[in-house]
Amino acid sequence: MADPGIIVFLQCDIAMQRCSGYLCDKSLRERAGAFADLAPEPAIRSIAMTCGGCCGLATHRKLLDLIKLAKKDGVEKNAIRVHLASCVALDNFHGPQCPHLAYIRNLIHRLGLETADGTYISAKSQRLRNEGVYEK
Repeated sequence: MADPGIIVFLQCDIAMQRCSGYLCDKSLRERAGAFADLAPEPAIRSIAMTCGGCCGLATHRKLLDLIKLAKKDGVEKNAIRVHLASCVALDNFHGPQCPHLAYIRNLIHRLGLETADGTYISAKSQRLRNEGVYEK
C-alpha cells in the first residue's frame, strides 16, 4: 500500500484511561516506531479511537462510520490504515497483548481496511521484550 491518507490509532479502552495517546501521535509525526516506513511527506491525517472496551465490537461501528464520512470527503477506504496501537498489539507496561486481538483484527479486515501492529515503540519495552520479560 502507498502511504495512507488517514491513519487510525486503535487504542485499548482500558489503557486510554491513563494514556493521552501523545506518544502514538508523536511517533507518526516523527516517522518513528511502527511509522518508520512512511515517507516524510505528504502530511497524513491521524485519528485516535479506542476499541470501545472488551471485546472490541465497537471497533466495527466506529470504523464503519469513519469509512462513510471519509468517503464524503473523497477519501476511499484503501487510503485508510488502522494501526493497532502498541497497547493493543504488543506486550508492554500497559499490560499484555489484547486477548481479543484476533477478533478485532478480523472485524477490521471484514471492512476491507489494512492493519499494522504498533504505534510508539518504547525503547525500554523493546529491551524487556528482547530480555524475555515481555512477550515478542
